[in-house]
Amino acid sequence: TLFLWAFALVRRAARIFEDAAAMVIAVLQARFSSTRLPGKVLKPLFGQPMLARQIERISRATSIEKIVVATSAEESDDPIASLCRDIEVGCYRGSLDDVLDRMYGAAVTTGSKTVMRLTGDCPLADPAVLDDLNDYFFQGDYDYASNTIKPTFPDGLDAEVMRLECMEAAWREAILPSEREHVTPFIYNHPERFRLGDFRHETDLSGLRWTVDELRDFEFVSRIYETLYDGNAAFTTADILQLLRDQPQLKLINSGRERNEGYQASLQVDKTFLEKT
Repeated sequence: TLFLWAFALVRRAARIFEDAAAMVIAVLQARFSSTRLPGKVLKPLFGQPMLARQIERISRATSIEKIVVATSAEESDDPIASLCRDIEVGCYRGSLDDVLDRMYGAAVTTGSKTVMRLTGDCPLADPAVLDDLNDYFFQGDYDYASNTIKPTFPDGLDAEVMRLECMEAAWREAILPSEREHVTPFIYNHPERFRLGDFRHETDLSGLRWTVDELRDFEFVSRIYETLYDGNAAFTTADILQLLRDQPQLKLINSGRERNEGYQASLQVDKTFLEKT
C-alpha cells in the first residue's frame, strides 16, 4: 500500500511538472516613457487604453494560460500598474532600462516553464497567430520560436515563445546593451546553443506596418478599430487585410518606416559599449 501511494504521488508530481511545462504565460512588456510617442500604451483606442485593447485580444488565445504585464518600478509607470489592477491582469515591476531583467523577473513569478514575449505597441495582436506559434513551438520541440527571425507577418503581429531556461541563460550571460534592452537577441544569435524555430506566414506580409511607434501609427490603428470593432470586436488579421484591399489608402497613413528601427539603433550603442570595454 505504501508503495502504491508513493508511486501515485510520483505520477502526480510528474503530471504537475508536465502541465507546467506545457503552460504558456504571456509576458507583455510596456512602459509609459516611450521615446517616439510618450504615453502611447495608455492612449485611448476606441474608448479604452491601447494596452487594454491589446490585452483584450491576447486573452482570446486559447493556448495562453495567463497574461502578466512587465512594466518598470518608475513613478511614470504607476498608471500602467493601476490599469492592470482595474482590468485584473497581473503586473510585475522591475528595471526600466534592463528589460531582460524585468521580463525574466516577471516570467519567474508565474511558475511556468514556457514564456511568450509580447510588446505593448501591438494593439492588433492576433490570438490565432499566437496559438499557431505555440503549436509550432511545442510540435517542433524548440527552445525558442518566433515569427520575427525572418519576418513574414505584418509588423505588429510579432511574438516570441521560449523555454524559461533559455531566457535564464540570456539573463545570466547577456552583456551587450541591445541584448539587455531587446530581451531575446542573445538567444536567437546563438543557434549553436539553442534550437530555433522560424515560424512564417504562407504569404510575405512583412511590408505592412501595424505596430504603434509614432502618432501616424496610432492614427492607422485607430482607423482599423473605428471601422471593424463595432461589427466584430474579435476581428481577425483576415478582416484587416480585406479592409486594406477595400480601402488601400489606409496603408498610406503610416507607410515609409523601416522595420525594427529601435533594434538597429541599439546595435550602434553596442559598438560604443564594445569600444569602451
